[in-house]
Amino acid sequence: MPRKRKFKTLHSRRTKRGGGGFRRLLALIIIAVAAWFWWRHEHPAKIIRPPPAKAITQPAPKPLVVARQSPADFPRPVRDVLEAQIALARRGISSGSIDGALGSQTRAAISVFQEIENLPVTGKLDTNTRPALTLNAPFLTTYTVTTNDLARLQPVGKTWLAKSQQTALDYETELELVAEKSHSHPLLIGKLNPEVDWTNVAAGTVLKIPDVNYPEPSDKAAYVVIHLSDRFLEAFDGNTNLLAHFPCSIAARFDKRPVGELHVAVVVPHPNYTFDPELFPEASETQKLIIPPGPNNPVGVAWIGLDKPGYGMHGTPKPEQVGRTESHGCFRLANWDAEYLSKLVWVGMPVLVEP
Repeated sequence: MPRKRKFKTLHSRRTKRGGGGFRRLLALIIIAVAAWFWWRHEHPAKIIRPPPAKAITQPAPKPLVVARQSPADFPRPVRDVLEAQIALARRGISSGSIDGALGSQTRAAISVFQEIENLPVTGKLDTNTRPALTLNAPFLTTYTVTTNDLARLQPVGKTWLAKSQQTALDYETELELVAEKSHSHPLLIGKLNPEVDWTNVAAGTVLKIPDVNYPEPSDKAAYVVIHLSDRFLEAFDGNTNLLAHFPCSIAARFDKRPVGELHVAVVVPHPNYTFDPELFPEASETQKLIIPPGPNNPVGVAWIGLDKPGYGMHGTPKPEQVGRTESHGCFRLANWDAEYLSKLVWVGMPVLVEP
C-alpha cells in the first residue's frame, strides 16, 4: 500500500508542476498565430502566375531545293529517291504517294524493278540499280491553277447524311487537287512550293509538281494478282509481262480477306456509293443513302466490282493511307491507280488473290 500511495503522490506532483508550463506554451502558440495572421494581412502574398502557354503551330515544310533542269541533261540515271519514285511511276510501278522517302512501298517498287531487270533484289537504290533506272525527261513540271480548279473545290460533309446531300464529293483544297494530279503526297507539293499560301491560292498561280504519267495502255491485262501479305496488286499481260504494280489496302479482319480466284464483274468509272448502316454500326444514320461521285467518294473515282458480293478494287479519298490493313474487305488503291487499272481490266478477267 505505501508503494501505491507514493506513486500517486509523485504523479500528482508532476501534473501540478507541468500545468503552468503547458499554459505558457499554449499562450505563446496563440500569440504566434495571431502575429502570423496580422503579418499576412499587412503583407499579402503575391500571386505568381505561370507564363502563357505558347501556341503550338505546325512547322512550315522545309523547302526542297531542286537544281535547274534542262532537257539536254536527259536521259540520265536517277540521283535520289524522289527521282527514282518518278522514274518507276513512268514505268507503271507505283511506290504510293510520291514523297521522296525510302519507305516500305518504295523499297517494294525498287525490288520489282530489280527483278524485271535481273538485278540483285535488295529494295535499295544501290550501285547496280542507279545506272539501270534512268530518267528520259525532266522529273518536274509546272502546273497553272485554273478558275475551273477553284470552282470545283467544296468542303466534304462530316456525316453520311450531309455527304448524300452534296452535288459531288470533289476536292476540298487546291493542294489536294494538285497532289492527286501528280500522284504526290501533299507534303511534297508543299516543299516544292514553299512560297505558296495554300489557304488562298489564286488562279494563274504556277506550281512545281512531279511530272508523272503512266504508260498509255496498248492492250488489256490478262489477269491481276493481289498479294495480301505484301499488300500490293499487279496486272500482267498474256506473256506474264508486268503492266502495273500498285500498293493496296486490304481488310482489317482475316475472315474478310478472300483467297483464291475471283473475276471482274463490273467496271464503273466515277461511281456513286450506297451507304449501308449495317456496315457502319458506329454511324448515327439508320437508312441507306446514296453518296454522289467524286474523288472524295468512299470508293474514289473508279469501282471494279468482283464476283464475290460486296468486294471490289477501287479508289480512296485518302491515298496517303493506301497499303494498310483497314478496309472492310475491298482492295483500296490510290485514285490515280484505280483509274489506270480500270483501263486494263475487263468483265470476266481473273483476279488471283494470294495469301
